[in-house]
Amino acid sequence: MNFREGFSVKSYRLSYLLSGLAMVLLLDAAPGFAATNQGVLEGSHAQKGKLPKSCRSCHRGMAMLVTGEESVCLPCHGSRSERDEMVRGGYLKESGQSSLADIGAELRKVYAHPALSVSGVHQQKEALPEEIVNAARHSECVDCHNPHLVDAGKPWRGVLGKRTGNLKGVITKEYELCYKCHAESANLPGNSTNKHAEFKISNASFHPVEGEGKNSYVISLKAPYVVKKDKPDDISEISCSDCHGNDDAAGPKGPHGSNNKGLLVLGYQMEDALPESSLAYALCYKCHERGSILGDESFPQHSLHIVGRRPGQEGTSCFTCHDAHGSAQNQHLIRFNEDVVLATKDGKLKYDARGYSARHGSCYLNCHGVEHNPKEY
Repeated sequence: MNFREGFSVKSYRLSYLLSGLAMVLLLDAAPGFAATNQGVLEGSHAQKGKLPKSCRSCHRGMAMLVTGEESVCLPCHGSRSERDEMVRGGYLKESGQSSLADIGAELRKVYAHPALSVSGVHQQKEALPEEIVNAARHSECVDCHNPHLVDAGKPWRGVLGKRTGNLKGVITKEYELCYKCHAESANLPGNSTNKHAEFKISNASFHPVEGEGKNSYVISLKAPYVVKKDKPDDISEISCSDCHGNDDAAGPKGPHGSNNKGLLVLGYQMEDALPESSLAYALCYKCHERGSILGDESFPQHSLHIVGRRPGQEGTSCFTCHDAHGSAQNQHLIRFNEDVVLATKDGKLKYDARGYSARHGSCYLNCHGVEHNPKEY
């Protein structure tokens, strides 16, 4: 770190400390909320029945300045022993009905947002998506949660979204929060892609995150999932957290951590030539009926591709042919994994569909040594 960078970080931390001290001086402005330098303290953290010392429950000494906000968040949102210590200190009052989840344990899972490994990088006035190529990637508590406004069932309440000109709107959709770091950021890692570009409703196909899908006929969908919402209980749009989040359905919600690769809620085998099972593609089978897929109802060669010809000659992953987010070029989420799928001898690598609802199309490619030039279905 050079002198200018060091000075900037120190200045930021000093201003953060001073704002915290000012906040403490303004606490207890009214029974249900407290005044802060960011407006009014509302939501879960404003309930004095839970946090008897109001602002001082979080703004304790120099902890946030020295070690980042995780050291302030996790004493309540961490282990049972940490919460007991907060209760003994009079900072937290916890009832059996509202016991807080251990988010710290989720952040220590194999795949997790790096709130524990990257600390002190977030800045109050930072621009997201990142505009600087070499900016440090980070995902700290306050990148996704506004602690002054967060509330039960509204985890991103009050978080500002992408800047448009000089203005930032408040996030209303979950994907807007995800796009702050996983879309147009200039510092995306080399193996990452722009998720906004993949989910665009102008694409040839996409999973319905930003809006209902284009394909009017998806025979494999399990109730209550539908292509177009008709009844109140129908689900025609999904969210990022339907696929990314806690692998323990009984644990705390949110994409804090998972034991599944890609921070997925269920298993999704992306490697080639491994056996098919209900667990291997559990994420896909959450919404798509396994019997329909393996019964070749939507594509006459699904079973052959996924299961293979016989044991010892297994098929390939859904990931080999499909992009689970979306495809700008092809219908049916077709995007070939070029680690497995190669071009034909004369250089073709494409998929030609014949209508959204038809089960017919042509593939031009070479896969497992089999030339498709074309293979028509």
